[in-house]
Amino acid sequence: MKKRLIVMWMVLAVLVFVPSLTRAQGGAKQGPDVVRDPEMEKESLHNLEVARQYFKLRKAYVAALERSEEVLAGNPTFSRIDEVLYIAGFSSLSLADAKGKQKPDQYVIREGEKKTTLTPQEFRDKARDYLSQLVNDYPQSKFKDEAMADLKSLGGPKPKQSAAPPDSSKSKR
Repeated sequence: MKKRLIVMWMVLAVLVFVPSLTRAQGGAKQGPDVVRDPEMEKESLHNLEVARQYFKLRKAYVAALERSEEVLAGNPTFSRIDEVLYIAGFSSLSLADAKGKQKPDQYVIREGEKKTTLTPQEFRDKARDYLSQLVNDYPQSKFKDEAMADLKSLGGPKPKQSAAPPDSSKSKR
């Protein structure tokens, strides 16, 4: 009787502890969690909604681009950054072709007292940068196919930038 009781306890222990041990050995199923500031997410979401309104309903591409750039500068880990990149890229491309209700010269870059506007080619370069970042960094995005279609007219996506450029100053021995 004691042998049976000991065997039953051992079987029970194996059934309880082995599954938890094998689960602990499993590989990572998804990328690392990104800690996001709830207030920044809320503000970025508001800016995205405003940019979306300018973009879709009003065809005000200067305003959409400016709102998108505000999100990109202030919250690069925003949960919907792929949509922000798409709006910024498509708005830039539309401004290069002088489409929409706002004139491209309304987009002004301020550097101190100096104000400059962009040429159509500079808008195209800007569009290619944003859309390439979308395609390279967010391959699962629902905006990827549209971005790829737009990138075809711009020479395709730019290659993904590596984290650190190779140091050519070191000599090989």
